[in-house]
Amino acid sequence: METIQSKASQGRVADAPSGHWVYRALPRWLWPYAQLARWDRPIGWQLLLWPCWWSAALAASAYARPGDSLPSLLPTPWTLVLFLVGAIAMRGAGCTYNDLVDEGIDSEVERTRSRPLPSGQVSRRQAWTFLVLQALVGLAVLLQFESFTIGLGISSLAIVAVYPFAKRVTNWPQLVLGLAFSWGALMGWSNEFGDIDGPAVLLYIGSVMWTIGYDTIYAHQDKEDDAIVGVRSTARLFGDNTKSWLVGLYAGTLMCFAAAFAIAQAPVVALAGLIAAGAHMARQILVLDIDNPEQCLKLFKSNNQVGWLIFLGLLGGGVWVALKPLV
Repeated sequence: METIQSKASQGRVADAPSGHWVYRALPRWLWPYAQLARWDRPIGWQLLLWPCWWSAALAASAYARPGDSLPSLLPTPWTLVLFLVGAIAMRGAGCTYNDLVDEGIDSEVERTRSRPLPSGQVSRRQAWTFLVLQALVGLAVLLQFESFTIGLGISSLAIVAVYPFAKRVTNWPQLVLGLAFSWGALMGWSNEFGDIDGPAVLLYIGSVMWTIGYDTIYAHQDKEDDAIVGVRSTARLFGDNTKSWLVGLYAGTLMCFAAAFAIAQAPVVALAGLIAAGAHMARQILVLDIDNPEQCLKLFKSNNQVGWLIFLGLLGGGVWVALKPLV
């Protein structure tokens, strides 16, 4: 069936969703930039956002006591909006940078050779200009935070710069991605307390393990092409033992999060979110078929639900403390 993205002349990209609202809302000349930034695939910025929101919510409800006002136990809407805009901008900049570095590899992989750079829809100069514009948006967001958090955010760029090269030299590029994608777990806490304490570190480590887990599932889509072009990944490393690795990674995630909640003296109600998230993770492992690319993509995307469950648990904890004196 003909879709908004079904013709090569319309700028089709093989791994981009057809009929997405981006292609209805934007003029055609902007489509390649939307594809560079992955605006048509929001799961990336959603997964980048969750450690930020978790950290902000944990910091707000940390060391809570009955009688604390509800607004003081929840992250401010402004903080959440800043992290949202920053996640979209920096994920887009990171994807654009990744495509610039990987242009040669992308041209050899069936799923990616139709992307804007290898297909010639944009030039490298245009892509670099677009990257800078997105980075400036991210910088404008970062400057709204307190000074320690600003420095912390800038320091993450070193990991972001290294990531596209990791798959050429290590079987653990997902670890490097986790180090970058989980950085917000430190920033939400530091913006509240002006420092990095034990709960933030544990939240960060848990987020890194979560990222390795879900991106391993994602990487199983490309393992055949990756083997041909020499790209390394934990999907190729784990192979048929992927489920066993996921059990360890997801269990480690939940243990780190539970320890972070305990040290921060988060309301006990927040554990309900962790329990629900753990059930969701267990289901991912149970049904996973590493040789079914479509299912791998679906399970990878389902981790956005994990983010919601943990975040809502933290918000619920804050509400519970605020209302407890009234019960």
